[in-house]
Amino acid sequence: MSPRSDADHHLLRIHRVLRPGFGTEAAVYGTILMSGLVAVSSAHGETSAMVLITVAVTVLVFWSAHVYAGTVARVGEPDEDGRPVGVRQALRGSLRHSFGMLSSAAVPAAILLAGTTRAIPDGLANDLALWSGTVILAFLGYIAFLRRGSSLPVRLAGAAGTACFGIAFVILKAFVH
Repeated sequence: MSPRSDADHHLLRIHRVLRPGFGTEAAVYGTILMSGLVAVSSAHGETSAMVLITVAVTVLVFWSAHVYAGTVARVGEPDEDGRPVGVRQALRGSLRHSFGMLSSAAVPAAILLAGTTRAIPDGLANDLALWSGTVILAFLGYIAFLRRGSSLPVRLAGAAGTACFGIAFVILKAFVH
C-alpha cells in the first residue's frame, strides 16, 4: 500500500462528498454517454444550444430507461429482512442508484449553457464540454486506484486508462468533423 499525501487525503474527502451523485458506476456511464453525445452532436458545427438540447433529452431518456430497468429488476427481490421488495421501494432504490447518470451531465451541461448564453463562444463551449468528460473520467480513475492504496504510477495509469474513453470521443469528433 502506497502512503497517501495531504493532497490525496483532500481528494478523497472531495470524492466522499461527491460520491452519491458523482463517483458511482452510473456516473461513469453517464459521463461516457455525455461525452459521446457531445462529440456526435457538435461535430457538424451545431450551436451549443442545440448540443445542450440534444444531450439533455437523450440523457433524460437513457436515465428514465435505466430507472425503469432498475425498478423492474428490483421488484420481488428480498430486502434486508427477507421480504420481497415492492414497487415503491424498488423505484427509490433505482432512483438512488441512477442519480449519477444525471449528475454526471451537470458539468458539461453548465459549460454548454455558458455557450448558449454567449458567456463563451459556441465552438469553445462544445469543445470544453467534451474535454470536461475526459477530465472527469481521469479524476474518477485516479480516485479508484487511490482508494485501493495503489502507488502514484498506478493511480496515474488508472487515470489515463479511464480518460481514454473521453479521448476516444475527442478523436471521433475530429474524424467526423
